[in-house]
Amino acid sequence: MTKARKNRKYSTPPKSSSGAARKSDVKTDATIDLTRLLDIVASFPRQTVGVVGDFVLDEFVSGEISRVSREAPVLILRHRRTESYPGGAANAAFNLADLGASVLPVGVVGDDDAGRQLLDHFRRKRINVSGILRGRDWVTPTKTRYLAGWTHTTEQQVLRVDREPQVKLSATTESAIGSKARPIVQRASAVLVSDYGFGAASPALIKKLNAKLLTLDSRYRLLEFRDAGITAATPNEPEVEAAYHARVGTDIRKLEDLGQRALRDLNLQALVVTRGKDGMALFERSRVPRNIPIYGSDAPVDVTGAGDTVIAVFTLALASGATYLEAAHLANYAGGIVVMKRRTATVSSAELTAALRQDATAATQQR
Repeated sequence: MTKARKNRKYSTPPKSSSGAARKSDVKTDATIDLTRLLDIVASFPRQTVGVVGDFVLDEFVSGEISRVSREAPVLILRHRRTESYPGGAANAAFNLADLGASVLPVGVVGDDDAGRQLLDHFRRKRINVSGILRGRDWVTPTKTRYLAGWTHTTEQQVLRVDREPQVKLSATTESAIGSKARPIVQRASAVLVSDYGFGAASPALIKKLNAKLLTLDSRYRLLEFRDAGITAATPNEPEVEAAYHARVGTDIRKLEDLGQRALRDLNLQALVVTRGKDGMALFERSRVPRNIPIYGSDAPVDVTGAGDTVIAVFTLALASGATYLEAAHLANYAGGIVVMKRRTATVSSAELTAALRQDATAATQQR
């Protein structure tokens, strides 16, 4: 066992990008057994996780600024390259795969170029695609981000164009998704639900799964998953605010009230509210809410898909036997790593392990 692994506790709050320790308005619980977290990460490859949700293609079109158009006050971009990445539930699945888990995705893509690209991404990652349907009348949701920059400058997003299905999933397709999902529930140690509002992870469908460990990330209809057997959910703060038509702002008591209400209304074992630069708030039954300061910098490079990473790590940690607090800490580490990457990105087990070891070493040196 290395000197770093011998250290078992880390209780120094992460620092902001300015180097100063951040102050928390609520009780901060940053003490965690880093050796235990390392052991949990080491067990990731032994887990199988099902992913039921909306598969999205994230497209990035890069261009060099040429000039301002004479036709309208807009930039003319000289095309450099176009890249595509798995987004939505597909991004959650890819995070799980890069963490070493076996992944069983269930959902639907269109019989279109975006759908073919997504399936190609899955196959290159050697992820089983037998649970992914091809819908002839379905449009694969695609988010195209246009990035502009000069030759030696950082590109900035100037426009996003979303292509979305104009019709709801048919009852036949939704039934077929359920048929694909049920046997996977029996094989998987956990099921992750990634609901982006396109219909592949409807509350009605999820209620029929009866999974032993079911986690939820729902973009627009969190409270519609009442009585769906959800174990834990990971909404961000704006999603909780939208669910209850309320505003948190700097009012920590309001956050605690909404978090406890969501915990009760959804009949959850745990709720993790992600709060951007303010970290995470963890709510559990019969426990005082706990705040986890962010890991790493409070000046992210790109937050695209960070929520997918958070729920992927949180779910995989729970499947590996972690407590809700341990799982939240691991998700917090992963979120801090992925927001420092550009484009829709994932976190690997090697990166997560390195971050944990680095903090263990730093804590040892502070003694």
